[in-house]
Amino acid sequence: MPRISVVLPTYNERENLPILVEELDRYLRGLNYEIIVVDDNSPDGTAEEARRLAEKYPVRVVVRKDERGLASAVIRGAREASSPIIVVMDADLQHPPRVARLLALKAMQGYDLVVASRYAPGGGVENWSIVRHIASLGATLLARIMVRGARSIRDPMSGFFAARRELLLDPRLRPKGFKILLEILGRVEPSRVAEVPFIFKTRRAGASKLSLKIITDMVEQLLLLALRHG
Repeated sequence: MPRISVVLPTYNERENLPILVEELDRYLRGLNYEIIVVDDNSPDGTAEEARRLAEKYPVRVVVRKDERGLASAVIRGAREASSPIIVVMDADLQHPPRVARLLALKAMQGYDLVVASRYAPGGGVENWSIVRHIASLGATLLARIMVRGARSIRDPMSGFFAARRELLLDPRLRPKGFKILLEILGRVEPSRVAEVPFIFKTRRAGASKLSLKIITDMVEQLLLLALRHG
C-alpha cells in the first residue's frame, strides 16, 4: 500500500512527463509512492507516454474522454489513489518535484493540508512580467478577502499542495475549472493547515492552459464561495 499518491492532471504534456516522473522518483524513492496520471484524452500522446513510463515507474494512467477540467481531474485521481496522502501538482515542470517531497513529509506529520506557497517567505516566481505579477497578486488578494477559509493562507490560488485523501473526497466540494485548492479552503475549511515556500518555475515545453474561460470560471468560483457565507 503506497504512503503517498501523486496526482498529475494532464493535457498535452507528453514532452514534460518523462522528465517529471524521473525527478519525482528521485525525490520520492524510499517513501513508497505511486503516480496517478489523469489525462483528458490528450491528442499529443500523453497517455501513451505515461503507459510507457509505467513499465519502469509506479505510474497508473486514467484517461477521461467525456470530462474536462483540472479540478475534477484531481478528484478523479484521489478516488483512484491507494494512499492516505495525496500530492497534487501540475505536469508542466513549474512545480519542482523536490518540493513534492517536502509537502508529503509535512503532511505525514498530521496536517490536513500543506500548501506550496509562492508568497511565503522564501517563495517566489521565475521570469514573470509585471502584468502577470499584478494579476496574480490581485487574484490572491481577492481570494483572501472574499473566501473566509482562504484568509489564513498566503497563496490560496496555488495548484501545488498535499492533502489527506478524505479532504479531496469531501461531498461538499463542487470541482469546476482549475482552482481546486480554493474550493477546499472555501467549502471544507480544514483546520490543520501549513505552508511550504517554493519557486514557481518557467514552463519547459508545451503551451500554457490559461484562457478567458479559465479566468471567468475563477471569478464565478470566487463569487459562489463568497456568497456561501453571505
